[in-house]
Amino acid sequence: MRKTATLAVGLMFASAGIGKADEPRPVPLTRPEMKRLIEDMKARKPRIPLPELTEAEKAKLGERGAGYESRIRALYLPAGEGFGYGGNRPTTVGNAAGRARGDANRGAAPAGAGPEFARNADPNMSLDGAFKVELFWIASRANNCQYCLGHQEGKLLRAGLKEDEIAALDGDWSEFNPAQRKAFAFARKLTYEPHTLSDADIDGLRKDYQDLQILEMILSVAGNNAINRWKEGAGVPQSQGGGGFGRRTESGEVAVPAAPAAAHTYLTPTSEKFQSLITKVAPVVNDSKTGEPTKLTVCNRPPLESRADVAKALETARARTPRLPLVDDAKARAIVSSTLPDGPLPQWVRLAANFPREGANRITAVLAADEKGDLKPLLKAQASWIIARQDRAWYAAGVAQRRLKELGQTDDQIAALDGDWSEFSPVDRAMFTVARKLAASPVVLTDSEVDAAVKLAGPRDVVQLISFTTTRAWFDRVTEAAGLQLEK
Repeated sequence: MRKTATLAVGLMFASAGIGKADEPRPVPLTRPEMKRLIEDMKARKPRIPLPELTEAEKAKLGERGAGYESRIRALYLPAGEGFGYGGNRPTTVGNAAGRARGDANRGAAPAGAGPEFARNADPNMSLDGAFKVELFWIASRANNCQYCLGHQEGKLLRAGLKEDEIAALDGDWSEFNPAQRKAFAFARKLTYEPHTLSDADIDGLRKDYQDLQILEMILSVAGNNAINRWKEGAGVPQSQGGGGFGRRTESGEVAVPAAPAAAHTYLTPTSEKFQSLITKVAPVVNDSKTGEPTKLTVCNRPPLESRADVAKALETARARTPRLPLVDDAKARAIVSSTLPDGPLPQWVRLAANFPREGANRITAVLAADEKGDLKPLLKAQASWIIARQDRAWYAAGVAQRRLKELGQTDDQIAALDGDWSEFSPVDRAMFTVARKLAASPVVLTDSEVDAAVKLAGPRDVVQLISFTTTRAWFDRVTEAAGLQLEK
């Protein structure tokens, strides 16, 4: 029996903000509610069990190394693996004056922009860093990822944005120029409804952005979605000090980065204009009787297609023309020659290679996720199929199908991954649930579902599956937004 993949779960908005273990958190409708939930996430209960540290270990690791996220990486992920928290590293984050909202800017890095977040800058990337953080904010709001929302708020404050400028990101975007509005809408669609992307979405951006800027936007927002899924999947508590990017005091002023963590709060004044404004970015469901917006957490994916329709979609992907430029094999090999297989390179590698630094990092991360770790190759291939089917990422689905067949899976066994999983073991079903829900929308995966998978498969495999899913979330969005041609 094929079930719809549309998931909707609701609960009352509570000041504690954590919710029940078997329910997702609510969607905060207004900015004050959002700030409350971000602040309350500082008390979030982590999802992955950890052994107690000895005093000697605490002294050796220090405060940062002994933190929850650092420890699950060190304990459960292979060295060099981990895509979802690698992050959006914008080239620059200019100050407010350098980020004039005129049409001439169009998201390009302003002259004289400051050196904030200059790690791993890529010579072919030109979008303004603060603009990319705004896109990250939009992706996080659409995914209801309060951890990432908190950090992006801090980054935008440090970039010089005022409270009302940040609040406007959740509105109708009328205060932004047409180029920005197009980019914001694209970021939301790529995040929440990647299965609806078409040629028209890319063509619409071309009026204001060059092809490499569009690709940079895609890679960045896809990376944002990966990070959302890592933070939510692993249940990372909100940083007590706001991540150190920019700190608000209770008066709403931005404190210097050296301010003590105790001074940080997200519960700052919101102007009257935005006090009761209902979000236009987060998915909102109206009550069927009253028509009023609810705080139901919703993930909208249509029912999975039939086997015949899947076959047609894969054939279409094998005949299509990529929407964005690819580099030739020689150039791609020069970027990451040590990790690439012999023979013609897949189009996704040639696409990412447009960016010699960031693209190389992403190629290496995807290959590492496929080759390293303790998860069995079959589970990785099955998860890749399940995740790609949620996103209707046909290039990715074709790659997963090929890998499954290489591992000896039949067409019937592959088709069973679209069903109710009754033929699979309890361990498989628990792990498939983590992959499917985390892929569709990170916040609909509940504490109880992660706990069930941990009890059956162990924390190491669950953490590695969460990390693997972040990689596939990136891969799906990049390859499908670019309309890559599936290799035959």
